[in-house]
Amino acid sequence: MAKRVVIFGSAGQLGVELVREFSRKNYSVMGYDRATVDITDSSAVEREIAAADPELVVNAAAYNQVDLAEQEPQAAFLVNALAVRNIAVACRQIDAPLVHFSTDYVFDGVAKRPYSEEDRPHPLGAYAVSKLAGELYARAYLDNALIIRTSGVFGPGGLHTARSNFVELMLRLYSAGGPIRVVADHIASPTYAPQLARCTVELAEGGHCGVFHVGGGTPISWFDFAAMIFRAAGISDAPLRPTSEREYRTAARRPKYSALKNARLEQLGMGSMPSIGAALDMYFAARQAAISS
Repeated sequence: MAKRVVIFGSAGQLGVELVREFSRKNYSVMGYDRATVDITDSSAVEREIAAADPELVVNAAAYNQVDLAEQEPQAAFLVNALAVRNIAVACRQIDAPLVHFSTDYVFDGVAKRPYSEEDRPHPLGAYAVSKLAGELYARAYLDNALIIRTSGVFGPGGLHTARSNFVELMLRLYSAGGPIRVVADHIASPTYAPQLARCTVELAEGGHCGVFHVGGGTPISWFDFAAMIFRAAGISDAPLRPTSEREYRTAARRPKYSALKNARLEQLGMGSMPSIGAALDMYFAARQAAISS
């Protein structure tokens, strides 16, 4: 009999890859999106998880509007923290492990080097605080919670989601014409969603718990990442211009260096993530296939 997995946020950019990867591993996948289950409703979460009686629960749902969270911190906290508590409590009742996704934004970027799992978080804004609180809730209620921090996720599923991803944003800005200004002084580790999903399944099947970093490739500035996107797309005339945090102010404070070091993955010998160039090649191949189908 196939193992059962419940995936919250199954219609999102990462969620669709998780559904695909768990299905490929012959799991019976029960996916829930915002329209089918309100994860901020504890009774609804408890009811659905109890009815499904899964061997594993995965939470890929999140409030990720970083700047808007400064205006509505309660909304961010409700989804990113209290809803995680709802899921963790329901998992504890049926003794099911939980996989929960967090973010590189739990760090302040002061270290100016890739952050490992041993580094102490210091969130800078409402979104980041809510994500760290979600981690704490998961680990407070479950001894076997697996927390996966990631960075700048992009995958072909972004073609069909409302918030899309950075790759699609760059392509839209190019189509709109005019200069494209991208910060050159913020460093991250953009992560390819299909590979993140594969690592997630491998970690879950291995029974691993605690905090893992799964960031992609080499640390890179958002400006340099944008330049790589246009090269991978075969666009040579993109009017790309560097800008800085000082020139491009946002409502939320963001860590200037939030790249992740996948230290625990490396200790397990699970292999490195694909380079950013290789990930972009895979992205555009999958994108073309999706558009052509």
